[in-house]
Amino acid sequence: MKMLVIFTHPNHTSLSYAFLQQVIQGSSENERIEEVQVLDLYAESFNPVLVFNEDKRRRDMHKDPELEQYRKQLLWADKIVLVYPIWWGRPPAMLLGYIDQLFASNFAYRDKKGLLPEGLLKGKSVVCISTMKGPALYPLLWLNNAHKVLMRKALFRYVGIKSVKFFEFGGMEKPNGQQKNKLDKVYRYFRAVTS
Repeated sequence: MKMLVIFTHPNHTSLSYAFLQQVIQGSSENERIEEVQVLDLYAESFNPVLVFNEDKRRRDMHKDPELEQYRKQLLWADKIVLVYPIWWGRPPAMLLGYIDQLFASNFAYRDKKGLLPEGLLKGKSVVCISTMKGPALYPLLWLNNAHKVLMRKALFRYVGIKSVKFFEFGGMEKPNGQQKNKLDKVYRYFRAVTS
């Protein structure tokens, strides 16, 4: 299994970064994982801003040469792992800008007759690891699971990815937020994951 880990947090002393390290450590001890590539969007200085004009058209995003290396990573990966905080009930703008540009028509999906397009990223799986300051049940009770609906239905199912697992950890700024147990849970998952 080849795994692409997309890390989205500007601070390498953050809890999100600690989760990234647990993903890497657990994966390194899993013989089923052949190779791991890490894409750190902030360290990469990825530009999340969409630009459309006469020279750069939306319908041509799937062949934008500036995004070619990122498209190759997505095609290469069997498993895509996203590590990010939840800010204002959603992933950071940096990650959403990556999604806007990379999950483009004629690369991630193709329009066809009918209600839904043809997903072109079938056969891949996704793991979303997110942290938030608010309580663990906040997204479910207050936001109607908007984060999971956005990621699972509006994005990944749309492009053909059916297997989406969430580690959504709340209360992470509390001294008793059980950070160590949650870090260990992620480590153990990646040490044992088979597909």
